[in-house]
Amino acid sequence: MKKNEMDIEKLREKIRKGLTLSFEKLLIQKKAQNGVIVLSEKGQIKKIKATDIKY
Repeated sequence: MKKNEMDIEKLREKIRKGLTLSFEKLLIQKKAQNGVIVLSEKGQIKKIKATDIKY
């Protein structure tokens, strides 16, 4: 594996970790506010209560 490829893989892993951390924080905030998460699945918009999400 070349150095550039290794750098790209490290960057991708950091981005994944950042997205996971952001989602966790959002979920904690929405659960505290008894809020709703809005997601899109296969072109369909879905509203899910934050308390219904097990994470």
